[in-house]
Amino acid sequence: MANVADIGEKAWNDSLAATVAAIGTTDFAPTLIDALKHVAPFNYCVIFAYCHSARPIDLFDTFPAVKRRVFVDDYQAGPYLLDPLFIAKPESWGPGPHRVADLAPDRFPQSEYFRSYYVQTGLSEEIAFFVPIKVGTRIVISLMRDAGRLQAFATRERKRLQSIAPLVVAAAAHHWKDIESRFSGLGGSDPKVEATERLLVSAFHRFGEGRLTPRESEIAELVLKGNSSEAIGKILGIATGTVRIHRKNIYTKLDIGSQGELFSRFVASISRGLDTDPEGGK
Repeated sequence: MANVADIGEKAWNDSLAATVAAIGTTDFAPTLIDALKHVAPFNYCVIFAYCHSARPIDLFDTFPAVKRRVFVDDYQAGPYLLDPLFIAKPESWGPGPHRVADLAPDRFPQSEYFRSYYVQTGLSEEIAFFVPIKVGTRIVISLMRDAGRLQAFATRERKRLQSIAPLVVAAAAHHWKDIESRFSGLGGSDPKVEATERLLVSAFHRFGEGRLTPRESEIAELVLKGNSSEAIGKILGIATGTVRIHRKNIYTKLDIGSQGELFSRFVASISRGLDTDPEGGK
């Protein structure tokens, strides 16, 4: 258990009781977030549900309208596929909370996901709990600190959050145990959602519209996810120089000159595919 002397015993016990009582009601998410604020302060939070590669569902967030456009609307349009929180497997990492910086590839701050999207969030840090529901389906509860208002989570705060992780995960897993039905429909599979999921599952493989070789598509995916040429070489078991040659060929074949253009092309290709779904894949 968390050190209730540090957290505030009565406040924590009251908030925990309220959270448990709210399971199965619309009050659960806001009550859970209020409880977490007794453990460590944060500026924003968002709770996303992921089911394989389908567009994530925003279950709850505390963003003002301007922030919500970046954190939710823009994110759901495609960048989530490059998010370390989406890529990470809960079974490999455990409940957390996990810092995005710890989950990210070696060149994450230099990746175009970071420079073209993540930097817009203006966060000093983001940490998240992983709540596995079924294979391929999980809830991610993200707590965020604004760079202009709070510093990164201190070790002591992360330890407090880690100590209550079993409670958070158990309560969330019970509350959202049927979340998969929101993706597939209560009466069976939803063809529109399935079509969107197939589109996103194959997004990396299709990227380049037939102009890239399988190896080049593989390298393009790793570049987009924030891996350096050195890291890609180790992952694929090839020389760093060979990776650089492939990257040069990728840029030539796609008629682009930078990693920024590569990122833009990838997101645009997803958006075009999603536009064929009148429901937007939601």
